[in-house]
Amino acid sequence: MATRLDDITGFLNVDLDVYAKFNLRPLAAAFGKNVVILYAGREIDLYSTHLELARQPKNADTAIRDFAALINGLPRAKRKLWDTATIRDFNIGVQSKGKTKPHEIKLTTRTMKAVSSLNARVVVTVYAADRLRSGKAQ
Repeated sequence: MATRLDDITGFLNVDLDVYAKFNLRPLAAAFGKNVVILYAGREIDLYSTHLELARQPKNADTAIRDFAALINGLPRAKRKLWDTATIRDFNIGVQSKGKTKPHEIKLTTRTMKAVSSLNARVVVTVYAADRLRSGKAQ
């Protein structure tokens, strides 16, 4: 018999997704051990890098501010890569679960100002509910 997963929809993580017409590996590397590089390379007609913080954040608000602090601390040449990128997204990941109450992610004004000052966007990705651990349909 399959076991139900936890029925609580919740925050997973924030990915920093950056796209540009130029190689973004130097930007990704500039964050050092503070981030995990999920991908850095070419995607069809653009380059991209997808990053997560090296430590699991408590919530989306904290994660975005931590990323903003890292971006604001970049050396000038690396910051120019950020500033001239085509797309800069803070992508909030949410895992949907079976029967659950609504899940709210609240971003403070301080966080939204940080996002705006970086000329970035906030994106929310909701991942479909995993109904059963075994992967079998009910």
